Amino acid sequence: MSVRDDHTHVETFTPADLVQLRSDLLRPGVDSFQAASIVSNFLSGRGYGIAPEEARSVAERIDGHDCTPAVMQAELERVARAA
Repeated sequence: MSVRDDHTHVETFTPADLVQLRSDLLRPGVDSFQAASIVSNFLSGRGYGIAPEEARSVAERIDGHDCTPAVMQAELERVARAA
């Protein structure tokens, strides 16, 4: 588990988890609201919460074809809140 210095504890998600999340987001027919739900479910399944607007924002950033696991991790850390 990785700990950030700003007193917010966010785990380092496994590369396999990040690849699965990205795969789920890139499924054909997934719209922005469904993508936000996927991100929200990903985080809530790991004990974190996220505002709906932030979930849509993260989903849009992760949706880019050149999004790396490091970028995904940084985005998820930025918005994850301990539930």
